[in-house]
Amino acid sequence: MSNSFTTVQMQERVDRYISQFKEGYFSPLSMMARMSEEVGELAREVNHHYGEKPKKGSEDDKSLEEELGDVLFVLSSFANSLDIDLSEAFDRSMTKIETRDKNRWTRKSERGKENE
Repeated sequence: MSNSFTTVQMQERVDRYISQFKEGYFSPLSMMARMSEEVGELAREVNHHYGEKPKKGSEDDKSLEEELGDVLFVLSSFANSLDIDLSEAFDRSMTKIETRDKNRWTRKSERGKENE
């Protein structure tokens, strides 16, 4: 199995996993709490790696990759529970950002051209 998945494939894989259990998906409020928890764990790892707070010797060594994967799992679960296609949501968001913010920051100069 390839380690490269589309958002559709990720959502389908999550759905296959969740669908085997009677409990199914959590409620939207529980999903939001779970997402907040996972993002908090990611923030903690970023702080340990790049911030001023080193880990205690007794703390498990979790990777940023593992924490990002947990966020993706919960995000996919959340989207599935609300019947949202993450590919479509991402496309709408990027279109909005590319339009709204197209002149917001200083662009890198093109080859051979100076910054204007």
